Amino acid sequence: MQDKFDMFRNRLEKVYRHLSKTAKRQGVTCYRLYDHDLPEFPLCVELYEDKLYVAEYKRRHNLTDEEHDNWLSKALLVLSEILSVPEERIFLKLRQRKPGRLGQYQRLEQARNEWVVEENGLKFLVNLSDYLDTGLFLDHRLTRMRVRELSEGKKVLNLFSYTGSFSVYAAAGGATQVDTVDMSRTYLSWAQRNLALNGFTDENRYRFIPADVKQYLREPSDTLYDIIVLDPPTFSNSKRMEDILDIQRDHVVLINQCLDRLHPGGHLFFSTNFRKFVLDTEHINATSFRDITKATTPFDFEGRLFRWCYYFTR
Repeated sequence: MQDKFDMFRNRLEKVYRHLSKTAKRQGVTCYRLYDHDLPEFPLCVELYEDKLYVAEYKRRHNLTDEEHDNWLSKALLVLSEILSVPEERIFLKLRQRKPGRLGQYQRLEQARNEWVVEENGLKFLVNLSDYLDTGLFLDHRLTRMRVRELSEGKKVLNLFSYTGSFSVYAAAGGATQVDTVDMSRTYLSWAQRNLALNGFTDENRYRFIPADVKQYLREPSDTLYDIIVLDPPTFSNSKRMEDILDIQRDHVVLINQCLDRLHPGGHLFFSTNFRKFVLDTEHINATSFRDITKATTPFDFEGRLFRWCYYFTR
């Protein structure tokens, strides 16, 4: 067993040495360090400035509770030593592989361990204890920058918005209107706080809409946008939704409905975490599209990113 911990220690030292240099050079303070790199250590480790978020992937480990506790304590001690983060600033989660985004909407604790972190000069609230996810998806760091670069003078719609990070970037890019849509009022409130944190409080420019996105897109609307961000869960059967969302089955309809809400020449960013996803290009009504998965993969996710990202023009 000690040999395995030595492997874990060596792996962490190597990865941290490499990634921390790149992060410092790019001015990035929140990034992923480790994601199940070694089969014996099924952990996801992310650094949020001076704190660590550690998620253990649930699996059959054939250890007694006591043995597992000892294994985990030792793994956390290695993390603390290598990364110079005291154990009281390490936040641990057990991550079960659930379909869809249902786990996200379940409050796991009430500790409310919230902090403000920075990304590309913008501020975001993260919560490292109460939910399965932290409130900031680090893998879309570069995609958010693209949205900011295109947003000046534009109307932007952010669908399945989660905590509104794309909305913050759009506002920072000078968007004249940003509409943020999510089914969860908890996350919409979080999104509103994120925008306010960055000084974006004009209720006429920044609107927060609680809605089931599938139903929202079916409703007639006279509003056309210049940019739409569509980042749905892979699968969802929440009680608050009118029907089930299956992204492989539903993506053509969702994408075409979004394209219908764009001005001619408008842009749609579409992303999915479904590993086996296949884009049905034949039935999508775009004038052009590009696979920007690789171009939007940050340095800390190279070789370990399991999501797709596409850029459509109406």
